Amino acid sequence: MRVTIVSRIYRPEPAAASFFLTSVAEALLAGGHAVDVITVRPPAGMAVESRGERVRTFPVLRDRTGYVRGYLQYMSFDVPLVFRLLFTRRPAAVFVEPPPTTGVVVRIVCALRRIPYVYDAADVWSDAADMATGSRTVIRVLRSFERFAMNGAAHLVTISQGVAERVRELGVGRSITVTGFGADTSAFSVMEAPVQRVFVYAGTFSAWHGAEVLVDAFSEFATTHSGYTLRFVGNGSERAALEARARELGIADSVEFAEFVPPAELAPQLSAATASLATLKPGTGYDYAFTSKAYSSLASGCPVIFAGPGPTAPFLESANESVRAGVALPYDPSAIAGAMREFADGPLSATERTALASWTVSEHSMAAVGRRVAAVIEDVVRTGGR
Repeated sequence: MRVTIVSRIYRPEPAAASFFLTSVAEALLAGGHAVDVITVRPPAGMAVESRGERVRTFPVLRDRTGYVRGYLQYMSFDVPLVFRLLFTRRPAAVFVEPPPTTGVVVRIVCALRRIPYVYDAADVWSDAADMATGSRTVIRVLRSFERFAMNGAAHLVTISQGVAERVRELGVGRSITVTGFGADTSAFSVMEAPVQRVFVYAGTFSAWHGAEVLVDAFSEFATTHSGYTLRFVGNGSERAALEARARELGIADSVEFAEFVPPAELAPQLSAATASLATLKPGTGYDYAFTSKAYSSLASGCPVIFAGPGPTAPFLESANESVRAGVALPYDPSAIAGAMREFADGPLSATERTALASWTVSEHSMAAVGRRVAAVIEDVVRTGGR
């Protein structure tokens, strides 16, 4: 069969969604299916990558950090998508990645062409937007778009049971399969290198992540451990606030900010870091979210210091029964500083890092997640979208 993947982000752009969609495409190709990808033109300096799928790109607006994020940016993808999807070779099914506005376009076009689609409900965008805007009108409109997009799908897939339950609370009655998430173990793996005096936060830092607590924690940690660096790799709406906080605390020289880099460049940084960092700010209405950046870190043999609510904490606690995966803490600077001291004074050995990476490949490979999603899509086609 032929499957069309619709997404505003795809490889080679380094993001969790890119890794995930790549795994789905590769699983479908391995199953003997044809795959078309309707996506955006990569940023300058990056070339389109294909491993058998047909990737069709189109120029779009990007924000000042080079990311396709924001209402105008989404519209620059969604408006042309109407025609791109309307006149593309007819697929047996469509697999669509948020934002919800893209889901709305896909529902309308797929209804006109009588094509079933599967929606990736990796998280709830209207809940995340609640942190970014005080406009109740904007939230109501976005929530209605999200509900409309989800309720038109033949099936939904999601990362965790917590997200599935939240989707149900929004009034979505479609079938949902929890496929989980994982690491792109073809890109992230342990590398032989001495452990460096660096703590790495890799990914987006938005308001609901609450990464500012890491700056406060690092300031406290630095009073007893000099010569270390806190490195943010990625982008997000809170960068200016993080930079200002580092200056206020007098640690700006020890806090680095780097743009997103491809997995091939990020993996060595994680592999050599003392530990990686992940946060989720409590009370944002997003407490059910899983911080998927943990998977890439573990696949690189790097332990994770996580602070906040949600399913990441029990995941790490369960992993620690098999390997030294990291630590889960309350969202508190002093607690995080204590964990930093623990890993600075007793970093994982080369043997422990290799064991951690091997365990991740065995238990949480993105390839396995891709196969589960591909199976859902195949079932939707087999049952005629019922």
